[in-house]
Amino acid sequence: MRKPASAATLAGCGAIGLWAFLALLSRAASGLPPLELTALSFAVSGAAGLAFLAVTGRARELQQPPLVWAHGVGGLFLYHALYFAAFARAPAAAVNLVNYMWPLLIVLLSGAVLGLRLSWLHIVGTGLALAGCAALLGGGVVAAPGAGLGYALAAGAALTWAVYSVLSRRLQAVPLGAMAGFCAATAVLAGVLHLVSETTVTPGTGDWAMVALMGFGPLGAAFVLWDVGMKRGDPRLLGTLAFATPVLSTLLLAAGGYVTLSATVLAAAALVAAGGLVAAFNPAPIRERKCPPSCKI
Repeated sequence: MRKPASAATLAGCGAIGLWAFLALLSRAASGLPPLELTALSFAVSGAAGLAFLAVTGRARELQQPPLVWAHGVGGLFLYHALYFAAFARAPAAAVNLVNYMWPLLIVLLSGAVLGLRLSWLHIVGTGLALAGCAALLGGGVVAAPGAGLGYALAAGAALTWAVYSVLSRRLQAVPLGAMAGFCAATAVLAGVLHLVSETTVTPGTGDWAMVALMGFGPLGAAFVLWDVGMKRGDPRLLGTLAFATPVLSTLLLAAGGYVTLSATVLAAAALVAAGGLVAAFNPAPIRERKCPPSCKI
C-alpha cells in the first residue's frame, strides 16, 4: 500500500533526526580507519536487515536489477567512505557543515531530474549557504595543515548523497527490503578495500558501542526512513528540514567536546541553514515531470 505523503514525509523527518547523531558517533570512533568503520557499521545494519527479511519471508525483495544495485550500493558506500575519510583529515566543524550542503544540492538537482523550476529564491539560497561555508573555511577555527583534502572529500560526500537521494525518486517500485542487501554489500565492499589499503585496528569496547549505535540508527533505520520520505513524501519539505541537521549535529559535537561553539561556527551554521530554507521555499505546488517508461526500473 502506498503511504500517504504526510506519513512518508514524517518518516523522512525521522531519518534527519537520526543523522544528526552521525558526526558525534563517527568522531567518537575516530580511532578506527574510515573504511574499517564503514564496513563494521554497515555489517551491523546489513545483518539486522537480512535477518528481518529471512524471518518475515521477504528475502525475494533482494532480487533487483543490476542498475538498482549500482544505485543503492554505490550511493551508500561512496558517500560514507568519503564522509568518514573527511572527518579523519579535517576539523570536525568544517567537515560537518560542508558535508551538509547535500540538502541544498538536492533542491538544485531536483530541477534537472524531477523537472522542478528553479526560481531566484534558489539562487539566493545557494549564495547564503556558500557564504556560510566560506565564512567557516576562511576562519582560524578550521585552519589546519593538509585540511583541504578533508574539505574536498566532504564536498564529494555531499554531492554523492544528493544524487543518490534525487535518483531514488525514480525508483519508487523498489521495495524497502532491498536496503538490507545494499547495506550488506556496502559492508563487504568497504571491508575488501579496507584490507588492501588500511591497517586494521582492533576496536575497543567504546568503539564497538559506537559501531552498534551507528549500524542500528544513522546507518540503518535512517536509510529506510529516508527512502520512504524521498520516494513517497514531499522532497521540498524534507530538503528544507534537512538543513536543521548541521546545526543539531554541530551542537551535539560541541556537547561531546569535539567542537568549540565560536561565533564563526555559529554564524556559518546559521548561514547554511538560512540558505537551505530560502532555496527550498516554493509556495507553488510541485509539478513534477513524469518519468517516461524508459527511465523506470
